[in-house]
Amino acid sequence: MKYIDKIHIHTHEVKQSKFIAYLVPFSEFTTILEELKNSHPKARHFVVAYRYLNEFNQIVEHSNDDGEPKGTSGKPSLFVLQGLEMINSGVIIVRYFGGTKLGTGGLVRAYSDSVNLVLNSASLVEYKQDTSVTISFEYSNIRMVEYECSACGVDIVEKSFDTGTIYKIKGIESNMKLFLEKMDRLVKIVE
Repeated sequence: MKYIDKIHIHTHEVKQSKFIAYLVPFSEFTTILEELKNSHPKARHFVVAYRYLNEFNQIVEHSNDDGEPKGTSGKPSLFVLQGLEMINSGVIIVRYFGGTKLGTGGLVRAYSDSVNLVLNSASLVEYKQDTSVTISFEYSNIRMVEYECSACGVDIVEKSFDTGTIYKIKGIESNMKLFLEKMDRLVKIVE
């Protein structure tokens, strides 16, 4: 699975109709859609498709034709995202009508091509699932634990200093394994 971590834009023209595809991280999707609607008041359609992982690690998908004939724009855009196994990403295609009707086949091709072109210009990131672990250790080892977390690419999510020093940490599996191997004698995994 792949995702993007920054916005990518590509413009595609078909028979004087302009298709501006915005490939965006899902976390920014709603905000960017509102901004685009405000900054493109003369655009005819704002076709959307997105895929993201929910808290149960299930892929949630959605597409919308926004007034285009049913199944000619949103679904083809979503199919392109599915084909590249994109997650946590969305695409918004802003269409300016050029005066020539494209027909259903022409619309499917135009929207699919727009999404393919913006994906080809984007730098895709390979998705790796995070794993979370809660660790406890001596207070005197805080600096060493925090240094090794940073060195191994493990994030500290939560810190607790109640009855002992307890950190909740997360990172990709290989980084977590490396961190736990390095800190084997200093930290204990809390169940």
